Amino acid sequence: MYLTNKLITEESNPSTENIDQMSTEEILTVINEEDTTVAYSVKKEIHTIHKAVDKIVDAIKRGGRIFYIGAGTSGRLGVLDASECPPTYNTPAGLVNGIIAGGYPALVHALEGVEDKESQAAVDLQDYSLNNQDVVVGIAASGSTPYVAGALKYANSLGTATISISCNPNSLISGYADIAIETVTGPEVVTGSTRLKAGTAQKMVLNMISTTTMIKLGKVYKNYMVDLQASNNKLKKRASSILNKLTSADEAITCQILKETDWNIKEALVMLQAKVDRTASQKSLLENEGFVARAINSAEQR
Repeated sequence: MYLTNKLITEESNPSTENIDQMSTEEILTVINEEDTTVAYSVKKEIHTIHKAVDKIVDAIKRGGRIFYIGAGTSGRLGVLDASECPPTYNTPAGLVNGIIAGGYPALVHALEGVEDKESQAAVDLQDYSLNNQDVVVGIAASGSTPYVAGALKYANSLGTATISISCNPNSLISGYADIAIETVTGPEVVTGSTRLKAGTAQKMVLNMISTTTMIKLGKVYKNYMVDLQASNNKLKKRASSILNKLTSADEAITCQILKETDWNIKEALVMLQAKVDRTASQKSLLENEGFVARAINSAEQR
């Protein structure tokens, strides 16, 4: 049975019960000391996060989409992670989605009450035509947010895969998820302020999920983001730098090849490393599901 009556995230932290009487440096020190415990709480959930990533990768390969959904800080973190996937990994629009209770205004203003509207989550997901090929990731520090519970319930009714991320053990939303990630970060420095340790843990988990997913989808070569969108001068310089570091070609050559490929780093890499033209590069990447190392090897052996 999943319990919600005792939330560790809402308890008072004995280490900070006199924080209002501390000096500035003492306050900063205790915040930092509490933050050092967060990575360990996340580490204990790696096995479960592994399951979540595998579920998401499988869904995307089958044509599914990812939906992060939450309220307040949790919702903002989901929107942040989703919004950074297209420029970083060149994901198509609509593949990774972030939904926050209250919509866009809630991103910049605290809207009271929207997290309590459980039924609104289904309405918001219906706007995206959620289906059973997708994955819904419900995010709530307390693990008891009605809006997030409603999202997971609705997803379950469609046969959609569900994942929860919370910071309390045996949380309510864990009971509605196929895979429940619980990073138990303990009482906050300021009682109940879950934008602190709980928010940091959620950000770390989302980083792990999206980054590992994109690596498993072939969007990283060695440890470089070779699928980035070179949409401005800064990113074009980064693309050229990545190509230079991976091939040792000088800047003039990397810029020339990148222009030929419309700034597609993957295509340029295969062209330079396998010494083939763009058509052959594109064909090899397509045959190897976008994985650069495999595409280079395949092109070299033709």
